Amino acid sequence: MIDPRAVVHPEARLGEGVRVEPFAVIGPGVEIGDHTWIGAHAVVKGPTRIGAHNKIYQFASVGEVPQDKKYAGEPTRLEIGDHNVIREYCTINRGTVQDRGVTRIGHHNWIMAYVHIAHDCQVGDHTIFANNASLAGHVQVEDYAILGGFTLVHQFCRIGAHAFTAMGSAVTKDVPPFLMVAGNPARARGLNQEGLRRRGFAAEAMACLKRAYREVYRNGRSLGEALATVRALGCPEARRFADFIAASERGIVR
Repeated sequence: MIDPRAVVHPEARLGEGVRVEPFAVIGPGVEIGDHTWIGAHAVVKGPTRIGAHNKIYQFASVGEVPQDKKYAGEPTRLEIGDHNVIREYCTINRGTVQDRGVTRIGHHNWIMAYVHIAHDCQVGDHTIFANNASLAGHVQVEDYAILGGFTLVHQFCRIGAHAFTAMGSAVTKDVPPFLMVAGNPARARGLNQEGLRRRGFAAEAMACLKRAYREVYRNGRSLGEALATVRALGCPEARRFADFIAASERGIVR
């Protein structure tokens, strides 16, 4: 399944049913799981481990060295899970020793053209990155988050689960789970209600989250008082919302 015009290093490890299209380059230290497809002219460098049933489209650059002046050739790595789609011209870099040494992408993610995922980013499962969304270094993106086209995320920020960033958002602070944000700088625009409905959140959970949102963003109380009230609501979604905010080191979008 390897086109004779592709370049695959003899130390690369390819699983069963892997397909490599013409002029793709697979370097040493690369491990590719079963039934993954590598498009024409894509470049995959190691140390990189890619799981099964992924699609990496033409001209993507996966596992390249980080864009960090402090990087001095250390053997950091990139890990990608299963069932991901990585479209044309995406750039995904390996980690640095200043962090955990690994950039990690989970499972079932949809990463559209021209997306950049920088060193040491941690991306969960079932996320969507629209065209030209970009993560600076050390960013965390939790499960089911959606980044609109041309979203920019500052280094060390966190994007919570089920959050949504509108087109052109400039995220400079943490985005709590379940929120919708927009603007430059990005500001809270309410709950991601449509996304939550599509994912089957019950009416009771939605009502609880609305109360939690009002406590933090509308009632004018101190953050400590608001979080205490949110936790007292009792639903797991509100607790997750409160715990994320309490753990924030950069502060949250307002």
